[in-house]
Amino acid sequence: MQLYNTETKTIDEFAPVNGNTIRMYTCGPTVYHFAHIGNLRSYICEDVLEKFLSFAGYDVIRAMNITDVGHLTSDADSGEDKMLKGARRENKTVMEIAQFYTDAFFEDCRKLNIKKPEIVVPATSMIKEFIETIQALMEKGYAYQAGENIYFDTSKVNNYYALTGHEESDLQVGVRDDVEEDTNKRNKSDFVLWFTKSKFEDQALKWDSPWGVGYPGWHIECSCISMKYLGEYLDLHCGGVDNIFPHHTNEIAQSEAYLGHRWCRHWFHVQHLNENGSKISKSSGTILTVSVVEEKGYDPLVYRMFCLQSHYRKPLEFSFEVLDNMKNVYSKLLQRISNLKPEGAADEAVAAQWHQKFVEVVGADLNTASGITLLYDMLKDETVSDATKLAVIKDYDRVLSLDLTKLLDKKSEAAGAVDDELTAYVEAKIAERKAAKKAKDFAIADAIREELASKGIMIKDTREGTVWEKV
Repeated sequence: MQLYNTETKTIDEFAPVNGNTIRMYTCGPTVYHFAHIGNLRSYICEDVLEKFLSFAGYDVIRAMNITDVGHLTSDADSGEDKMLKGARRENKTVMEIAQFYTDAFFEDCRKLNIKKPEIVVPATSMIKEFIETIQALMEKGYAYQAGENIYFDTSKVNNYYALTGHEESDLQVGVRDDVEEDTNKRNKSDFVLWFTKSKFEDQALKWDSPWGVGYPGWHIECSCISMKYLGEYLDLHCGGVDNIFPHHTNEIAQSEAYLGHRWCRHWFHVQHLNENGSKISKSSGTILTVSVVEEKGYDPLVYRMFCLQSHYRKPLEFSFEVLDNMKNVYSKLLQRISNLKPEGAADEAVAAQWHQKFVEVVGADLNTASGITLLYDMLKDETVSDATKLAVIKDYDRVLSLDLTKLLDKKSEAAGAVDDELTAYVEAKIAERKAAKKAKDFAIADAIREELASKGIMIKDTREGTVWEKV
């Protein structure tokens, strides 16, 4: 597979470190509010990537964090803790907020056919590992204590800005809105590993540590969770483009300082979803959720198809007018598939050829739009039987996850229900006729035979009993 690598800034040949197993890490949600559909664009693309890698024959192990502590409203280690902000907003405890919005996130994923990773780890379950890693970084000379917080010293690592191409001057106070001056830092780019007494004394969740009672910074959690569950060498790290700096940049710095070697080989980032030219985000006050999309009459899979019709590295402009068009496209596609006749056996050789075409097309930097185009090409191919088309559609849907045969499946279920009702009716009439014949009421028996015949049901008396067929 060819896949763009944010670190090299090129489309690289993607291959795992060891054998056929891919160790994949996804940055999970900060569970202080509902996920908006912009967040979920990233998770849809990451889901397709994982499913495509499995489709192409790899064994994928995927882990994801749940941020339930330590993520501040500014990525520059300033502002209020997002979890505490959510708890105050709803007059609940932090852990009540975390559980509610974690459940809500995975319910949205279910509606969008996003597979839940095998490994899901809340940050609050890893405090021991965070402290041990921070201690090791201090012993190695990569971290220091100042103003009662523990900071990572970015001047001690080579090429800190490799993932972004930033320069130190980019972090001057006032250059970016999310940068505030912290006089405790030796370097403008240093970041907090552990908060102690500082200005966040009202923090709801606190733990004992060698440096006093406190709580972890945001960045340390993904490094520790990844290393614990996926090992020292990571094949693939995913997130939205807003994670590139500082979150993923800081992950690389602390992980490689701790391990002493290169940590992650490949970085995958999904571009923003925009509305009216601006990024959709919680901070902008726009909370456009899956539930809102449903309330407006859209199947959530219409939104999934909308995302897959674009390339993950291109910003995507959202509007309900565009979603209306996609709703029509999706509906017509499902209807077209439902008209296929499932009789007969699929041609396995032909299906294998279309499978390989999909691997080649989508494997060119996760080109899902071309994958959907290929699906239409296959549907138009008159040399491919309906049974083979259905086999190919089900094969492609392992990756696309658009429930492409659901109308056909409903047709089949409805036909099965009709058959069950007919069978019950006929068997009851045959029982009535048998009772009439036993009572020598042959007029009623003949009337039952005629009633069944009028409905296309032919009956025949045999030594084993009465048999019937619909003609």
